[in-house]
Amino acid sequence: MSRQNGISIVIPAFDPDDKLIDTVKNISDFSFDEIIVVNDGSDVSTQPIFDEVTKFPQCTVLNHSVNMGKGRALKTAFSYYTEKNEGGIGLITADADGQHSPDDIKKVAEKLQSNPEDLILGVRDFSGEDIPLRSRFGNKLTKIVLRVTSGMSVTDTQTGLRGIPSDFAEELLHLEGDRYEFEMKMILACKNHNRGVKEVTIDTIYIDENESSHFNPIVDSIKIYYVFFRFLLTSVASFIVDIGLFAVFSSVLKVFMQNSFIIIATVLARILSSMFNYFVNKKLVFKSSASKGRSLVKYYILAAFQMSASALGVHAIYQSVGDHEVLIKIGVDSILFLLSFLIQKKWVF
Repeated sequence: MSRQNGISIVIPAFDPDDKLIDTVKNISDFSFDEIIVVNDGSDVSTQPIFDEVTKFPQCTVLNHSVNMGKGRALKTAFSYYTEKNEGGIGLITADADGQHSPDDIKKVAEKLQSNPEDLILGVRDFSGEDIPLRSRFGNKLTKIVLRVTSGMSVTDTQTGLRGIPSDFAEELLHLEGDRYEFEMKMILACKNHNRGVKEVTIDTIYIDENESSHFNPIVDSIKIYYVFFRFLLTSVASFIVDIGLFAVFSSVLKVFMQNSFIIIATVLARILSSMFNYFVNKKLVFKSSASKGRSLVKYYILAAFQMSASALGVHAIYQSVGDHEVLIKIGVDSILFLLSFLIQKKWVF
């Protein structure tokens, strides 16, 4: 028996079976400070299971009267932990379905002890042929979008086995999201809070083809990337404003000048549409608390780069084609779209 000083375990549980009892029993042998189980509004028929785990001295059960989602269950545990364990190292989150072995939980705990400021991820190997399709698809999708939208490279974005520093757990209480999207936002929060992400390789265990998982690869992936969809919608709105203004300015200026009207129209349209885009992105998309002055300066540095790239690109192509300047602009600005999201996410806001 080994002592994991300053570390507690968190297990969110919704309609668990006997595997929850086995999980608590097995990890209790490692003498963690506490095992915090959150009953997330489970059916009353599962109450005997929760009654059984409370018989373990280290185990505390926190209850939600209705199902509120995994993210909310984790926040409930984080709040309980931070109020009770001042000076503790942190927590290990584990799933209730037996997919995380006691040895792997211990490995993540040891990694957290040696890296008490970093988020620790217990990552699985998805290359095996025995991996369920829904799990392979979900992880592949989230890995790609995470890298595109944030530049972060993580082996296993959906792992429930994580080591969370105590002060980070307190910071995560203010993070939006009550369901599975909370776990992805937790990874993204590391960038905002200047925290490292460390990985520990763990066994890949799937029981009954992972049928007990409440994760829906399609629905929950949409929730996870809601911020990207918000950015897409506001960008479309700003794009329409920009194109509309460009069409008006270019049609007027074309009468007076033949060569430089595209550049001037682009500059005028971008100045006005960028003001609209900045305030919408800051308040509605990224919900940033960054200094308005500093973020505004960064935003307009980015806007100047985009404006130059757009104007020069459209101008060069127009000189070759000789017509259809609006369609050319649509094509050029579409290419610049993803680059803008990345820079705004990582640098501006």
